[in-house]
Amino acid sequence: MPSKSNSDIPIRNLLYDDILVISDWPSYQACFKELDYALRKRGWLSEYFGKPDTKCYAAEYSGEIIGFAILSKTSETEAKFRIALKPDKTGSGYGKIITSTVLNNGFTIMKIKKIHLIVRENNSMAIRLYKNIGFAESGKCVKEINGKAVDFLVMDIYYKQYLQKLKG
Repeated sequence: MPSKSNSDIPIRNLLYDDILVISDWPSYQACFKELDYALRKRGWLSEYFGKPDTKCYAAEYSGEIIGFAILSKTSETEAKFRIALKPDKTGSGYGKIITSTVLNNGFTIMKIKKIHLIVRENNSMAIRLYKNIGFAESGKCVKEINGKAVDFLVMDIYYKQYLQKLKG
């Protein structure tokens, strides 16, 4: 697969019609099957699309929506982050580019100081990605997802950490 850069994968505001495209994506492979709910009718887009102080983004590559991300303010200077990739695009480097672009928008345009997320404890690929970008573990929690208790890590990144990571 050719290398990709942020300019190869533009993000734009998510449109209602994009939600219809995303809801038609195929299911995730077996190791990510539990994440499939995020794409469906009562998933993340139903929860966040149109919510005040929330940005929903579509990410495109070669004219195809390959992922979406959400940044929703939880206070004046903090926001929560969510990301989902089209099932056949996981593990291909798109997540890092989309996450970096959305974080940059959050810190520079929305003037967020801290962005936090939750990630399933068994999702080692996502945890590795978030740590590589500069997120740090700040706790654990249990949430009920589709009637099952699920263990999550809580991770945060502050604007200063983000800038330090960019400088490398």
